[in-house]
Amino acid sequence: MPMSNLSLYLISVMIWGSTWLVIKFQLGLVSPIVSVAWRFALAAMLLLLFAACRRKPLRFAARDHVWIALQGVLLFGLNYVGIYLSEQYLTSGLVAVVNSLVIFMNALGMRVFFGQPIRFTAVIAALLGIVGVMLVFGREVLTVSSAGNERRGLLLAVAATAVASLGNMVATRNHRRHLPVLQVNAWSMLYGAVFVTGIALASGARLQLELSWPYLTSLAFLAVFGSAVAFGAYLTLMGRIGADRVAYTAVAIPIVALLLSTAFEHLHWHIETFAGVAACIAGTLLGLRRRAA
Repeated sequence: MPMSNLSLYLISVMIWGSTWLVIKFQLGLVSPIVSVAWRFALAAMLLLLFAACRRKPLRFAARDHVWIALQGVLLFGLNYVGIYLSEQYLTSGLVAVVNSLVIFMNALGMRVFFGQPIRFTAVIAALLGIVGVMLVFGREVLTVSSAGNERRGLLLAVAATAVASLGNMVATRNHRRHLPVLQVNAWSMLYGAVFVTGIALASGARLQLELSWPYLTSLAFLAVFGSAVAFGAYLTLMGRIGADRVAYTAVAIPIVALLLSTAFEHLHWHIETFAGVAACIAGTLLGLRRRAA
């Protein structure tokens, strides 16, 4: 039985909200870029194996492979490299604020590439969501200086968000070509992993693997759940409701991360935290409500 839209949305948000804590175990001995390559290579192998066991067709036309590869380079390659590099200069909260701009970028992309009009309620919902994320991480935002490293981090975060949005447009194109999400994700993650490996080698990073329990278990979680499962749910939902509306996961994910940080890291809430969460919820509900017939 096909999963409901709500189930797909919750799977994406809950898993990606938890990856903020899990990614911390990936930082250390191994270069972040190399960790991204391992993550998507493992996810791709698992998806290809699963598709083969289920006798899913894995052959595509050469033209489709070009678009599948482009999806991988954008969504699983440049996007994640930019995010990991930006977090070397910025707090994760500020990166989340920048990432929430994908709501506007996706709406604009759907207008430019697919002729879908931008609804006034969508603009209000996006503003509510972005303001909510800014309130939640307001104290981190206020600590940003004009130092060169932090400017570099902001540029990387904005570039990563823009690349992710373009990846969403390519994924929308692939869905409209009726290409199956499972097999497309398998191939595109493999292409993304190869691309990131090339970046790692060009930057002089060592292709090493940390053989510690925290690193390997966090890598397995990120590959299986954070990549194979979450992206499967996210891109399936995108095909159903559109890239403009599915982008509201960028507003809900920080809320889940905030709740987990409260539970496991004893984060203390302030008045702006409550106001921000309320604005995020209001924006998400408004943005995801059904369009008028």
